[in-house]
Formats: sequence, C-alpha cells, structure tokens
Amino acid sequence: MPWPPVPALSAFAVLSGVLAVVDARTRRLPDAIVLPGGAVVVLLLGAAALAAGEPARFAGVGSGALSAFAACLAVRLARPGAFGGGDVKLAAVCGAVLGWGGLGAVASGIVLAFLAAGIGAAGVLLAGRRGASIAFGPFLLFGAWWRVITGL
Repeated sequence: MPWPPVPALSAFAVLSGVLAVVDARTRRLPDAIVLPGGAVVVLLLGAAALAAGEPARFAGVGSGALSAFAACLAVRLARPGAFGGGDVKLAAVCGAVLGWGGLGAVASGIVLAFLAAGIGAAGVLLAGRRGASIAFGPFLLFGAWWRVITGL
C-alpha cells in the first residue's frame, strides 16, 4: 500500500480503538464519535487519493462507504432491534477505508465481520448465555482491519 493513506489509517486506528471499547461496554456507537471521526477519515482518504495522484481512488472510497452502508442498512431493516443504527454508520466508515482497495475488499471485509460475529454469537450461546447481546461494532472493525493488514 502506498504511503498516502497512512494518516487516514492512523485516524481510523484511533477511532477504532475508541469505538470498540465504547461499543463493548455500552452496546452503543454514539453519533458524536462515529460521525466526526468518520468525516476525518474520509477527508484524509480524499487527500491521500489526491496526494497519490489517483483521484479515482476517492470514487472507490465513496462507493465502498455507500455499499457497506446499504448492505448493513438492509440487515437493520430486515431484523429491527438486532442491528443498531450506529453499526450502519460505522459500516459506512469501514466501507470507506476498505474502498481504497476496491469493492472486493469492501465485500470481503463486511462478510468477514458477519462471520466473526456469528462465531462470537455461537460462543455466547455455548456459554449458556441465551438472550445476551453482542456488540457488532468490534466485529466490523475486525473485518476492516483484517483486510487492511492482509492487503487491500
């Protein structure tokens, strides 16, 4: 990965750490953190695309954000109460980051998040905690970071 997205990934790392802890503790992803943090990440990705001389990358960032948002919004609408609005907004931020690498990276990162959450939910059930909820935000972040680390 070229150097220009490093500031955006640094901001995303800080945002990821904060949101993972908040969601794990409260089962909420506050707009006061997700929206401004996501805006900073997207702006830095746009600057990275221009700095790299690849403005088309910014189109990938936008389409990644939109596709991840749409996919997770569909899940939220299909299963009200099982998926929060904060998760949908965080999916857009994750999709923007993954969009740097193309729609394949977006799709695989989001699918990986759902698979990891399924494994986590199975663990909760095996532990005998039926009815317990799990925070989805950390799984979204896991899926996004897995794709970033393994190469967009």
